[in-house]
Amino acid sequence: MAALAEVGSAGHFRELLQQKGKSLVVVHFWAPWAPQCIQMNDVMAELAKEHSQVTFVKLEAEAVPEVSEKYEISSVPTFLFFKNSQKIDRLDGAHAPELTKKVQRHASSSTISAGPNDNAKEDLNVRLKKLTNAAPCMVFIKGSPQEPCCGFSRQMVEILNKHNIMFSSFDIFSDEEVRQGLKTYSNWPTYPQLYVAGELIGGLDIVKELEASGELDTICPKAHKLEDKLKVLTNKASVMLFMKGNKQMAKCGFSKQIIEILNSTGVDYETFDILEDEEVRQGLKTYSNWPTYPQLYVKGELVGGLDIVKELKENGELLSILKGEN
Repeated sequence: MAALAEVGSAGHFRELLQQKGKSLVVVHFWAPWAPQCIQMNDVMAELAKEHSQVTFVKLEAEAVPEVSEKYEISSVPTFLFFKNSQKIDRLDGAHAPELTKKVQRHASSSTISAGPNDNAKEDLNVRLKKLTNAAPCMVFIKGSPQEPCCGFSRQMVEILNKHNIMFSSFDIFSDEEVRQGLKTYSNWPTYPQLYVAGELIGGLDIVKELEASGELDTICPKAHKLEDKLKVLTNKASVMLFMKGNKQMAKCGFSKQIIEILNSTGVDYETFDILEDEEVRQGLKTYSNWPTYPQLYVKGELVGGLDIVKELKENGELLSILKGEN
């Protein structure tokens, strides 16, 4: 079986991409605890035999968090495709046929033909539709809301925050394919771009006009509505766990560990998969003032994440807290 390259640090990852230049690099963000990842490593090894000009890489997602966060890796397995150190494609999930198809297409991209290019355009449009619908209010900006990389993006973020509008964002600098493709998809040539319910509202000038006319508050979802939703969700069951995945299939190592601890107590609990709702995923961090997942709630009150739950178990306090005795 062909060997796969392994990356163990952010620096090593950057060096590898620079060394490979125009060659295709396929990176598998994986976790040793996930059986589907083990299977996909075998698929990668088989593909490596067929495509000697392609570099296939394994990167343990939770061991190199700065790389995983940069490329928004929220579950495993996830595959990213690179050329010239730029991400050109992505595949989420254990889909061997789709992985094979993407490798074949990108490996032979120097051969121009209508079919593959049409497929690539279709795949990008599907992805753009998913991105524009990732949250009720999505803004595509240069940089992040905390660190906008241009004055227009900064002004857009300031207006949305001033009106207490709950929004999620996408850094178009992080993905050149999205940056260029969204201009055609939306028929809007500049950034930032604001979408509500998957529909383009416009850029900064349009948002300023809507603010001046008072329409912005009626178009965009307000934060207090999300807070009401989060309050209902955190009180949905006496014990609520917000995690990546569910009881049957955890999608990160931390979620898997906390599930095992809760199962050992025998206490009934319900879960919410934060990967299924970007609005909840982002909003709950602010609501709870807790930046990571999983998050455990008892009777609507935050207990904490995995480290806190581990401490409570070691101290013998966990069961009484889960039963609401403390």
